[in-house]
Parts: sequence; structure tokens; C-alpha cells
Amino acid sequence: MNENYPLPQAFQAQIRAQLGPEADAYFVALDQPYVRGLRLNPRKPLASGNLIEGLGEPVPWQPETGRYLSQESTAGAHPLHEAGAYYIQEPSAMAAVAVLKPIPGERVLDLCAAPGGKSTQIADALDGQGLLVSNEPVPGRAKILSRNLERMGVVNGLTVSAEPEQLAPRWAGFFDAILVDAPCSGEGMFRRHPETRTEWTEQSPSGCAARQKRILTSAWAMLRPGGRLVYSTCTLNHAENEGVIQWMQENFSDCESAAFSLPAGEGRTLDAPAGMLHLYPHQIRGEGHFVALLRKRGDEPPAPALAPGDALAKPDKPLLQAYEAFARVTGASLPSANARLGEALLSAPALPPLQGIRVLRAGLQLGALKGKVFQPDHALALALGESSGFPSVSISLSEARAYLRGEVLPCPESFSGFHLLLYEGLPLGFAKASNGQLKNHYPKGLRQQQG
Repeated sequence: MNENYPLPQAFQAQIRAQLGPEADAYFVALDQPYVRGLRLNPRKPLASGNLIEGLGEPVPWQPETGRYLSQESTAGAHPLHEAGAYYIQEPSAMAAVAVLKPIPGERVLDLCAAPGGKSTQIADALDGQGLLVSNEPVPGRAKILSRNLERMGVVNGLTVSAEPEQLAPRWAGFFDAILVDAPCSGEGMFRRHPETRTEWTEQSPSGCAARQKRILTSAWAMLRPGGRLVYSTCTLNHAENEGVIQWMQENFSDCESAAFSLPAGEGRTLDAPAGMLHLYPHQIRGEGHFVALLRKRGDEPPAPALAPGDALAKPDKPLLQAYEAFARVTGASLPSANARLGEALLSAPALPPLQGIRVLRAGLQLGALKGKVFQPDHALALALGESSGFPSVSISLSEARAYLRGEVLPCPESFSGFHLLLYEGLPLGFAKASNGQLKNHYPKGLRQQQG
């Protein structure tokens, strides 16, 4: 085993009690390289998968978009990553949303959503229809979540930062489906991040379980009768997994487990007749994970939503007129505007009540007034495609890297105004053409280092 980060003796005893004769195979697996993966973005299809370094075969439980990724791949540092062509995500982490099975048009809550892998996977399944609410209580992590939803071009989302107890009374019975990917003791990450072994104690599972029960209590209140909830962790012990599910069933009379199965490749399936599934690294190609599916008895429609301009502020006339003028100048087919968040103009879906809740992102942020002129937002660039008719410039790989560093690019003298910069047909951001130059509008906070 990893000599620098030995497994705690109490954890080894726990695994031997859980796995019996299989425990040795599990410990051997921890000495193997961890498994990497990514999810292709169906909203931003690439002409060729060969553009992604180290792309492997499909992940069995996410075969349409999930792919294994080589250890050596630098796909996370490529301009295609910044364009939102894919999300780097560990394969086992894709299982929870595969079990939740969001349906286009549903309202779905990802209650502990940062950094955004599962939220963007839910967005893929919703296909722009319905509402995805992504919540992260920790403000710094919420900003990362918001940025990832922007990068992946999600237009029907709401990103908030609040404690679950703050949301539950406001959003009672609002959601068709909820994902609780709960904070946990992280035993499933002992191979990928061996340094976390030093943080684990024999008391870690029970402490985490108490927190998980509090989160689930709030989540259950926000689920409509007839709705479903997936509870997942990246840990392995029974206290945080089966024990928490048993507690739910004992404390909520309308809570029932639902059987499910996942494809495992080569004609095999991962079956969960009791509605609970462990993923162990010696049994599948992935890290340690746990997934459970619960249903709320009954059948009632979700609580009413609010129009965007009722949940948030209505856009004022000067802002709308500036946006309309911007659309006319570009000649593009742009999303309609219906709400405002701070100074930003939005195109937003129907929303839950938002009074007293910190909102980071609602729908698609279109832009804001700079003086009397409309300044388009980076989110608008990442949500557009060639079909929008927005003036665009195709750039090379070296130019794409230069743009991400914040550099000015050349263009024909005849070009003027805002242009969408495309790399391999995907938008990287806006630039404003003037005097043979494309002035860089890539957000300063996202710009990459020189080199």
C-alpha cells in the first residue's frame, strides 16, 4: 500500500468486515492507478473525438457521453475545455445522475452541487427544458460551480448559495427530482487522493452521517409527492450509506427505496434490488462510490413557479432597448430577455421564490449597460453557436491559446464590432474588431498564464 499515506488500521478493519474474502482484492486495487474520465457536452458537439487527447472507450453507465481518459491526457488544459466541449469527471461519479434519470421538462435540484460535474450532467439530460437548480452553501465553491455551468453553456439553470435549511421552507414540494451528493468522509477517494487518508478517523463516519441526515431532511421537504431522490457519497462505510437510508425510512413514512440497475459493460449489469449500490474500485473501472434511489409516496404536481420577472427584478426599458439595438447591429438571433439580476440582463426560465436567497446565476446572463451601450456577457458567447448568425471568426489552436491569455488578435481591416471567436466550431468568447485588431473580451479573472 501507499507508504507515504498508509491506510488507517480502523479503516482496514472496517473494509474487512464489509467485504470479507474480497477485502484483499480491494486493497490491491488501491495500489493501482486511479481511473480518469470525462463527459462530452451534447450541447457542444465536436466533429471528431480525436481532438481530445487520451480519449478512451465509453463509461458503461454513461455510454452516450461518458468516456474513460488516459492518465497522461492534458485535456483539462486544452482550449476545448474552456469552450465547454467536455467536463473532466471521474467515471464512478457519473453513476448518481444515471440513476436519477432526469427527464426534459422536469424541475431538478442538485443540493450539494460544487464543483458542478453532476449538475452539468443533469443539464445534459434536461436538454434545455425544465429547470436545474444548483446549490452550494460555501460561497467560494459556489463561484466555481457557477463558472462551470457557464462554461458548459447551461441556459435553464439557477445557481444559488444557501444552507439546505434555508431553502426547505421556501421551496416545499417544488421539485420532481433531487440529487443529494452529500459531503462525506471520502473513503472512495483514498486511491485518487491518498493524502485524504490522514484526515480520516474512526469517528469520521458517524460525524458525517449526522450532517447527511440534516441535509436529507431539508431535501425531502422540497421533493413533491411522487418525486424521486438520489443520495450519493464518495465513501464506503455503512454508517454514511445504508445506515443513513435506513434512518430515512424510519423517520419519513412516505419514503421508500426503489430498485434500479446500471449497465456494467459486456452484457453485465450492476443490480440494486434494495435501491442501494456500492461501487468498489476492485469491481468496476472507477473509484469508490455509493448510490441510493428513494421515492416519495403519493403523486402531486410540484408547487407553482414564478415568472422570471416576478422571482427577480424586471428589466428596465433602457436596458431592453440597448439589447435590442445590439441584436439588430449583429444581425444575430439572440435569446429573449425577461429579467434582471443586479445590473445584468437575463433570459431565464420559470423560477422558485428567491427572496432572501443569494443568487449567483439565473438562466442565461446576456450582458449589461456600459454607459448607454450594451456590453455582451461571456455567458452569452458560450451559449451561442454558429447557427445563431452572430458575426464570427474561426481561429487556430495557437490563436485560441493566445486569446485565453488575454492577447489581441489580428483581423481584416473591414471587420468592426463584436465577433464570436470560434475554435473547432465552438465559441471561446467575444472580441471587438477595430482597425485590424480583435480586442480581447475574455474575462480577466479567467485568463491563463503566459506560456
